[in-house]
Amino acid sequence: MNSFAANLRMIQFEKFVLDNGLRVIVHEDKSTPMAVLDVLYDVGARDEDPYRTGFAHLFEHLMFGGSIHIPSYDEPLQMAGGENNAYTTNDFTNYYLQLPAENIETAFWLESDRMLSLAFEENSLDVQRKVVVEEFKEHYINKPYGDVWHKMRALAYKVHPYKWMTIGKELGHVENAQLQDVKKFFCKHYTPANAILTVAGNRKVDDVKKLAEKWFGNIPAGEKYIRNLPQEPKQTKPNFLEVNAEVPLDALYKCWHIFSRLDERYYATDLMTEILGGGASSRLFQSLVKEQQLFSNIQCSHFGSIDAGLLFIDGKLIKGITMEQAENAIAIELQKVKNNLVSANELQKVKNKTESLIAFEDISLVNRANSLATYELLGDANLMNTELEKYQAVTADEIRNEGENIFQENNCSTMYYRSKN
Repeated sequence: MNSFAANLRMIQFEKFVLDNGLRVIVHEDKSTPMAVLDVLYDVGARDEDPYRTGFAHLFEHLMFGGSIHIPSYDEPLQMAGGENNAYTTNDFTNYYLQLPAENIETAFWLESDRMLSLAFEENSLDVQRKVVVEEFKEHYINKPYGDVWHKMRALAYKVHPYKWMTIGKELGHVENAQLQDVKKFFCKHYTPANAILTVAGNRKVDDVKKLAEKWFGNIPAGEKYIRNLPQEPKQTKPNFLEVNAEVPLDALYKCWHIFSRLDERYYATDLMTEILGGGASSRLFQSLVKEQQLFSNIQCSHFGSIDAGLLFIDGKLIKGITMEQAENAIAIELQKVKNNLVSANELQKVKNKTESLIAFEDISLVNRANSLATYELLGDANLMNTELEKYQAVTADEIRNEGENIFQENNCSTMYYRSKN
């Protein structure tokens, strides 16, 4: 292992697969009295019917509404000293809970029962549907700038289902969700063949094998969901949208298509976004916020999605600065990336930051379980231990090449989000 990763411990784990196709990962950690059980389902917003979007996120709520033998999910978990959470992305849905390791069987009982079958009832659907609808209104309709990524995704993507957000493409899709549609979505995606179970903490592998067989082994496998998503064609001309809204400041949003999370070029792109917009020491912040005082804030990031994603730059303009001034200033900074090699010091700085972020994430038992499941979904849980070397191998030439590939006018989508005030 090179010096970059030398200070990071290897995450030890074992894997096995049940007869019904459920993949199981076990990470023993005897230094803690706790355990985490994580269930990742290989279903996200990209897997939804274009006319019934928001279902993966709706299930994030429905899954806590009770199952056949357990009318209340939270009550027995709390009695066992546990807590839980979940999150949905465009690529997958993740459910996890943490509790004292001696009570881990409670977690197996809870998760297996809702995988076997939720207690589908009109009342439960009605309650959770209203919760999601209110979330949609609060965060995406009534909140200033709340509709930005609805509009940007629809502007940048023409056919790929990344063109809608996890909350859904439009409010009516969740509002009008019917019980039969919800059941069909569950039966298609929430099966052992489409899931990864990860246990991390103070439990032995043999114990986890017995519990996995006991609680999940008899659940019907279901059919493995095979994706056949429409692939986004190469963008051949700039996209532009202008919006006027009741917001305090003008904002500029620009995004470019990039490669998928599994592409080797991902690592150079990730480091490049950090150089450009990773905090107060980044190029964009130093030049456009601190020195030229064109923006009140600005960032550069990317979605890190499994299919080909987006890299974006967005910022709020200082009053009196025009969109054209702001856009030209960004273009100058991007041209520097395309024309000049980053210095050895600047490159090492972002590599060191990446190392620190990964090391910090690995401190948390929950994060380790989440990461193992996610990397397994990407193809191999051991990527968690080898990715740092890929970051270390990135050269200044590769970053410049990716800048030239990505920051092309015909690959760009731009939105002027103007304040009416």
